[in-house]
Amino acid sequence: MERTTCCVVGGGPAGMVLGLLLARAGVAVTVLEKHGDFLRDFRGDTVHPSTLSLLDDLGLAEQFAGLPQRRVTRVQLPLGPGRSLVTVGDIGALRGPYNYIAMVPQWDLLDLLAEEARREPSFSLRMNTEATSFLRERGRVTGVRYRTSDGVEGELRATITVACDGRGSLARAMPELRLESFSCPMDAWWFRLPRSEGDPQGLVGGVGDRFFTAMIDRGDYWQCAALIPKGTDARRRSAGLEAFMGEFAAAAPWMADRTDALKSWDDVKLLDVRLDRLRRWHRPGLLCIGDAAHAMSPVFGIGINLAVEDAVAAARHLVEPLREGIVGLREVRGIQRRRWPTTAATQGLQRFAHARVIEPLLAGRPAFGDPKLAQRATELVTASPWVRRVPAYFLAYGALRERPPAASVR
Repeated sequence: MERTTCCVVGGGPAGMVLGLLLARAGVAVTVLEKHGDFLRDFRGDTVHPSTLSLLDDLGLAEQFAGLPQRRVTRVQLPLGPGRSLVTVGDIGALRGPYNYIAMVPQWDLLDLLAEEARREPSFSLRMNTEATSFLRERGRVTGVRYRTSDGVEGELRATITVACDGRGSLARAMPELRLESFSCPMDAWWFRLPRSEGDPQGLVGGVGDRFFTAMIDRGDYWQCAALIPKGTDARRRSAGLEAFMGEFAAAAPWMADRTDALKSWDDVKLLDVRLDRLRRWHRPGLLCIGDAAHAMSPVFGIGINLAVEDAVAAARHLVEPLREGIVGLREVRGIQRRRWPTTAATQGLQRFAHARVIEPLLAGRPAFGDPKLAQRATELVTASPWVRRVPAYFLAYGALRERPPAASVR
């Protein structure tokens, strides 16, 4: 029988941060990751100031700064006359040193966290190992059954099991956790286009006729997202790639000279956008965090950072009980109580953006339902630098900042 103190299911940002923090505090941690590496395209690559500050606390700021990255300080949307670009969030105006968003491939961040965690004798990372079901005894989750990529099966028992395995989490099949879903008006197409020297910088949006796009500055290319009405992927693809790129060029005219860079629909990946959360994040012996507890919309691009903050809060609540070998419902309930207001507030803002901005635009109606209201909002943003700091601070740190346990800080 194999045993660990904390079994972390899923080696994404939440799982790797939690594993590192607990291992540094001397807790035995085993992370199970079903893939053989971290190389997945179009994952959350925006590392916000909250996560940058955490890496600094952990003594990893220098190593992170050495990763290939692009720094973004402004969020721009086409709100001005003639849909000229207007800065709606000025992250660079916030207090430093981390007054920017670092655009770093997620696999580079995960490799950095894994390398650092492996320095701790109490840490174990098992790649190519998928958790297939939970072990239960007298109503308590006591670990997981797993299967490796070469077919070996086994059982790993743990004092606590933490589900960090995303929207497809094993835990979401538990009816007692009560998954609550919210309507989403869109899906997203992800693709890449070349970047030219004279292009805008930062996070840039574009709006056309029933069309919305967001572009992330990655240095030598743009990581682009085109929002399409929910469930219309197949129909819109049947209209042809040329028709789609025509819509894109109309929404972002300064990109019209490179729309022929997409050669086939194979270059366009579909993201099934979901917005949901578990009403209960825990059972005896089990805790869910990150996307396993709350799947976020790509609006605001803060899903990865919310997941990391969940992991930091979980580590702070669990370190001492795990050192003593006993984790009760009080501890895991405390984690949900701590993180629930931030999750609910963020999803509330995303639902507002869905209903008042994205859905009307995709239906050919004005945002907010009234062009005059949208114009007044634009004038307010452009007239006051302080107004631009509010969305900037929310993007940077979310609604609540979390601090790592003292035993994990270097």
